[in-house]
Amino acid sequence: MVTFLSGGTGTPKLLRGADDVFPPAETTVVCNTGDDVELGGHLVCPDVDTVLFLGGDELDLDTWWGIADDSTVTDDELHRLADAAGLEDGPRYLPDERQTAGREIARWRRFSGVAEFMLIGDRDRAVHLTRTGLLDEGHTLTAVTRALADAFDAPWDVLPMSDDPVASIVHTPEGPVHFQEFWVGREGDPAVASVEFRGGAEATATDAVLTALDDPVVVGPSNPITSIGPMVSVEGIEAALRQTSVVAVSPFVEDRVFSGPAAKLMAAEGYDPSTAGVAAAYEFADAFVLDSEDGTDLDRPVVRTDTRLDTEADARRVAEACREALGVVS
Repeated sequence: MVTFLSGGTGTPKLLRGADDVFPPAETTVVCNTGDDVELGGHLVCPDVDTVLFLGGDELDLDTWWGIADDSTVTDDELHRLADAAGLEDGPRYLPDERQTAGREIARWRRFSGVAEFMLIGDRDRAVHLTRTGLLDEGHTLTAVTRALADAFDAPWDVLPMSDDPVASIVHTPEGPVHFQEFWVGREGDPAVASVEFRGGAEATATDAVLTALDDPVVVGPSNPITSIGPMVSVEGIEAALRQTSVVAVSPFVEDRVFSGPAAKLMAAEGYDPSTAGVAAAYEFADAFVLDSEDGTDLDRPVVRTDTRLDTEADARRVAEACREALGVVS
């Protein structure tokens, strides 16, 4: 049995080729929900959905977001209506008093659907409608996620990190913005002063997540701050990680990051944007998988391989390195 911590695209890219190394029936994937948003009244869980769509062989592998070949009729019409009505484009937060009213799972991350700033395909939208409808019926996010995993025939047990809301808030010189505005709406351009996991101190890990964390854990090459950070902020998760065997794949080759805003966000949080900084952020990790060209000297066991994840063969190679590293520390 093994559990993967998944945020962004790093871990899904690893999962794509891991089936021969870590049997799916014995694998749990715990997903970050810190960058979830409520958009036009519908709860969007990007990191959860990437894993669901990948498991169902539906993921758009060009963007690693959304369903392949999805139509965008509704999204196109939303933008046409906003343009025709002279309404401002871009992220439109709901008023402060509405951020915490009603559905608690969506608090601190509510956006208007007017000229929505995230591209949501039509089939993708049906997932968010179903998720939100089931939540409104009284089901937990864990139960809803498992139902959707069944619908997509995902081969792993897929879990959200918590049934409670946590919002990744990026503090900029101009004020706080949700991570999705920072990364999608503003393409990661604003300077970053700090990152807050709003609600993390109040959120708790579910029994399902804590049970999954009894097994050895693989942390994929995800963003340490906004992919793994929200999980660690949830009560019970970091303590559980310290009690089990954890192997982490660095998203850096020394000080070169593979993709995304990890370097910028790590620097803002006081970590060196490098493999050494990842090791400092992951005190709970027992071993690391580093790229063959990464000469970083760490104080924990290291397995080196080519850590590119461009193909399924690449992912299988990195998964095998993760299994080797777990064998060292288990």
